[in-house]
Amino acid sequence: MTKQGIQQNIPSLSDVYKKHFRIGAAVNPMTLHDQEAFILKHFNSLTAENVMKFERLQPEEGHFTFTHADELIAIAQQNNKQVRGHTLVWHNQTPDWVFQQSNGEEADRQLLLERMKQHIFTVMERYKGKIGSWDVVNEAVSDSGTDLLRESKWRSIIGDDFIDKAFEYAHMADPDARLFYNDYNESHPEKREKIYSVAKGLVERGIPIHGIGLQAHWNLSEPSLDHIKQAIERYASLGLKLHITEMDVSAFSFEDKRADLTAPTEEMTDKLTERYRSFFDLMTEYAAVIDSVTFWGVADNYTWLDDFPVKGRKNWPLLFDEHLQPKPSFWEVVDVARKERVEK
Repeated sequence: MTKQGIQQNIPSLSDVYKKHFRIGAAVNPMTLHDQEAFILKHFNSLTAENVMKFERLQPEEGHFTFTHADELIAIAQQNNKQVRGHTLVWHNQTPDWVFQQSNGEEADRQLLLERMKQHIFTVMERYKGKIGSWDVVNEAVSDSGTDLLRESKWRSIIGDDFIDKAFEYAHMADPDARLFYNDYNESHPEKREKIYSVAKGLVERGIPIHGIGLQAHWNLSEPSLDHIKQAIERYASLGLKLHITEMDVSAFSFEDKRADLTAPTEEMTDKLTERYRSFFDLMTEYAAVIDSVTFWGVADNYTWLDDFPVKGRKNWPLLFDEHLQPKPSFWEVVDVARKERVEK
């Protein structure tokens, strides 16, 4: 990928929405290098796509690798951008050594808690005052069935209170940081109630949680706007702030295995435009409780949805195309903000 120019004569997304909420993007060393000017024009909040995950920051016990994370922080600091930290405790992208004793046997509760605390303190103290919000625990809720929490090494070794401990350690490490629980399928009614139950329990136990992250990996047909609205109202009823943390709109449903397209169909483009307008109409309606909207990527030239879950398939889930040009959905999203300002 080579460095690409940006279209100067179009509005900045973050400027257009500055009276509603921050507009962020997940970035990585490649996109930061190749698209820095574009990113800085349109986004006032940055999230590390991968370089702040456990396996990247501490691949071996006590051996921290902060180079790429530091570069992101430096760019944000130099350009007055906020940073969301992602993520401290997750069942994925955590090295095996975390859950093992030196002899290879499984770690016990005390050892794993010590490692959790040490990792959280080392990372958060390094970026204290530079990262305002953290996804402390990511995707701990079970997707289906009667179980509230998914099975993971964190849970099986520590117990269900591993979530409490993670938030307590994070608050101790940086009392000024805003701490979030983050998950996907957050608008599906069954999982919504599970996430709500976990968050409600944290609030009632006095655990320092400040918000819920709605990943918003949506598509052209699901979830419904009613389900998104119900989720927003349900979570906000706990007195917590909401962040849209990983937004993209897949051209395909998860079950769709089609992989023959080299460009989106006209129908896909029209539907994407309609969906983005509807989503931003809804989010601006709830701007009192939503103060950050982050896209999981910058433009269609690089998205995690390429090859997922179908190998060899291209996807087009963002507001800018492969050449960093605005799509019709971009203009609809801009129009939502402008109309909101006129009406107010």
